[in-house]
Amino acid sequence: MRGIVVKLDRGYPLVETKNGARYRCEHATALVKGADVRAACGDAVEISVPSGHDKGIIEEVLPRRNAFVRKDPTERMEQQVLAANFDKVFVAEPCANLNVRRLERELVLAHESGAEVLVLLTKADQAESAEALEQVRGLVERVAQGTRVLVISSEDPESVEAVRACIAPGEIAILLGKSGVGKSSLVNLLVGDEVQATGAVREGDGKGRHTTVSREIVRIPGAGCVIDMPGIRGLALWDSDAGIDVAFSDIEELAQHCRFSDCRHGAEPGCAVRAAVEDGSLPAERFESYIRLRDEVQTAKKRVEEAKRIKSRTGHPRRWKG
Repeated sequence: MRGIVVKLDRGYPLVETKNGARYRCEHATALVKGADVRAACGDAVEISVPSGHDKGIIEEVLPRRNAFVRKDPTERMEQQVLAANFDKVFVAEPCANLNVRRLERELVLAHESGAEVLVLLTKADQAESAEALEQVRGLVERVAQGTRVLVISSEDPESVEAVRACIAPGEIAILLGKSGVGKSSLVNLLVGDEVQATGAVREGDGKGRHTTVSREIVRIPGAGCVIDMPGIRGLALWDSDAGIDVAFSDIEELAQHCRFSDCRHGAEPGCAVRAAVEDGSLPAERFESYIRLRDEVQTAKKRVEEAKRIKSRTGHPRRWKG
């Protein structure tokens, strides 16, 4: 029997079949031991429901058309799939206390999925002034490098409808962002009901408390569906070269004019990227972030290859700290 994983929390995947029936499921032993596969929210799966068994069994995770992937936050040098088979990624960042470095990292991971990416600048009603809001929007648009940016306010129904219009019937969008940026509140506004718990906003920093603890597909009336992701603290990169190329397209374009095609933008002569930093046309902070993220991906790749070599010799994977 085929179904879709519609919810994934600290327990077992919840699978919905075509006829609307829902089954709390566990993974087949052979699936876990053989390929070490875990179903993610949005996965299409084949399940069985044995007689006398209190749960369904996921027998197979069908091939994914895309996935949102980060490095496993544990010591293992493995990828962790947080969601699969989606059409868009909404990267939510608040107007106040914008974290540019986190936004860059989120954009890399979002673009790596191959899905269409949009940035949602949330809590616009908390901006100090209209001028301050425009300054933040301009900064986000420069970082986003052509990725569409929508400004969202709970007090502006048109801004919420603009998000709804981006999720066509039959589409699934991921809502990504740290805790307190207003993701669950936005989902409630899109649905028109309190379907997601929201935390009170703290005085002083205007941040909400962590409330969403599961990844769940939520249906939006008159539109498609959205996966409200829990606030993700760790966003370590995995194999994200393509995502870096898109998220830092300004630097990649400059690199085309370097004297050497394999320029690492270090001490090589004729480096167009470093020249742009020196003349001020490329912010030094953005260049440093690019180098840091690029090196992080290369380090992860090297550790994966070393872990594979060790496993081939010993039969046991190596765990890494940090």
